[in-house]
Amino acid sequence: MAHTISALKRIRQSEKRNLRNKSYKSKMRTMVKKFTAAATTGDAQTAEAAFKTATSTIASIGSKGVIHKNQVARRQSRLAKKLNALKTA
Repeated sequence: MAHTISALKRIRQSEKRNLRNKSYKSKMRTMVKKFTAAATTGDAQTAEAAFKTATSTIASIGSKGVIHKNQVARRQSRLAKKLNALKTA
């Protein structure tokens, strides 16, 4: 256990950030699951709406620094691939 005041403060801060980041990641996963569910049903309109919300959520989480910018690009690219495959099918 930390003894200095600054180390104790860093622990408190990291716990706060950890909880905040966990909620952001949970929200991101939920949006991706909603898109995946819409894509599997085959409804392109619903999937496109879910795609927009999912990509904007991913981008906002990336801008906050919760996930890396390359991870943002990769996740958005994968969702776009699924959407394009759905539209062409």
